[in-house]
Amino acid sequence: MTLHRRDLNRLLLAGGAAAALPGVARAAGETPVAGGTLNWAYYPDPSAIIAINTSSGTGQAIGPKVNEGLLWYDYDLNPQPLLATAWTISADGLRYTFHLRAGVKWHDGRDFTSEDVAFTIFRLQQAHPRGRITYQNVIAVNTPDPLTAVIVLSKPAPYLITALGSSESPIVPKHVYETFKPEEQPKLEQTIGTGPFILKEWVPGSHLLFVRNPNYWDAPKPYLDRIILRVILDPAARAAALETGEIDIGANPVPLADVARLKANPKLIVDTTTYAYSGPQQQLFFNLENEVLQNRNVRLAVAHALDLQKLVNVALFGYGDVSPSPVSVALPKWYDPSIKAYPFDPKLAQSLLDEAGYRRGADGVRFRVRLARNPFLPSSYSDFVRQSLAAVGIGAQIINVELSTYLKIVYTDRAWDLTIESLSNTFDPSLGVQRAYWSKNFKVGLVFSNASKYSNPEVDALLEAAAIEPDEAKRRALWYRFQAIIHHDLPGVDLVAAGAQIVASKRVHNFAPGAEGINYSFRDIWLSPAV
Repeated sequence: MTLHRRDLNRLLLAGGAAAALPGVARAAGETPVAGGTLNWAYYPDPSAIIAINTSSGTGQAIGPKVNEGLLWYDYDLNPQPLLATAWTISADGLRYTFHLRAGVKWHDGRDFTSEDVAFTIFRLQQAHPRGRITYQNVIAVNTPDPLTAVIVLSKPAPYLITALGSSESPIVPKHVYETFKPEEQPKLEQTIGTGPFILKEWVPGSHLLFVRNPNYWDAPKPYLDRIILRVILDPAARAAALETGEIDIGANPVPLADVARLKANPKLIVDTTTYAYSGPQQQLFFNLENEVLQNRNVRLAVAHALDLQKLVNVALFGYGDVSPSPVSVALPKWYDPSIKAYPFDPKLAQSLLDEAGYRRGADGVRFRVRLARNPFLPSSYSDFVRQSLAAVGIGAQIINVELSTYLKIVYTDRAWDLTIESLSNTFDPSLGVQRAYWSKNFKVGLVFSNASKYSNPEVDALLEAAAIEPDEAKRRALWYRFQAIIHHDLPGVDLVAAGAQIVASKRVHNFAPGAEGINYSFRDIWLSPAV
């Protein structure tokens, strides 16, 4: 498995290495250089900027440059001050008191206050796929003064203190966001935050322009003058732009086959760290509204048709790990190691399909399915699944569309049969896992939620109990039982935990100073002279 940042730190220290980790620390006495423009390659074309009502990767990556959370987290997920300077949690775990930073201004000049925090918490509770779970037990947010916010819970939420990062719970201005519906994203002129950068221009399909916030509370940060996010859909073009220096940074910018070549480039850094906030996990979900897929033997046949180690070795060039449970192997505290992938056995798969009554037709096909794929994932996923299904007589038509259309097809129109998703576990399974299996989280149009329309009262009870259990051992037991049931019921086949690759010019310093990785604010980034 990819090493976590803290493990890399230990290795460097043990080896007596003096060099800093990629793009993070700087050598003693090295002073950040102010100024310059960071060119950031991005795909797909973003449809959402602020992660207030979406858990999409675009909102998580782009939004923190504009809107900040109450806290940020070091590599080991220890909370650090951001918009909150201090906090306390009551002994019963039902009251979280945050003391807010004084003198912070929204980009339009209005004061940031506890009223904004209260509004945001309830907006997340109402509209965000994970926020509906994170804040489900919030019954009040008291605001005794402009710089104090007290979150009051009906039941404990042991994960809440780690859910307050900018990419997960961005604080938004009440006076702006209360003017439009919870399901709507802000327009350009409404995209206002307290963050280090101001969004000045957004040309869909082309670029986003961010300029330095001259009134940022943490002067002299940010160091950059501008960020230009360039939408580049062609991976070959992204690779060329990085190699020529036209682009300074990108996440998963090139096909995995090209990563080794970029690693050999002396002007580039390739960072393959699995950052603790992400908990990567990729899944193949079944649409349980499809009568054929309601038959467990059919779903089991699909599981036996997939050689997951081959998916890692061939389709992912080794950049990932087989992750056979709904809880990612990247979360060892909660993952049950007794859960194993269904053995690759195409003969058994065909026998199960025969027994289910779906024999091959004259053309060799038993039945056909519509196979969608989250466009954040490379096409190698859908190619692998299509070929694997074809080998056992299932014909798959790949739905290859851009993100907004994919979300509509899967979560609104329900016009699919199987979909390859990338629903991150995040840093805690109550946030990243529960949304995909909790029957109460199925709602037409609610993206990155319960795509399968899976419903099991015992699973609902386990999820709800785990979300409020403060005792770690008891909570782990609940998650272990949950994993066993899901592995048996098969609302989806859990595939792999494939982390991200960040490629950056060696001119770029401090691009990932904490657990959120590149999804942090870029407030610490600075550029050295050209190398």
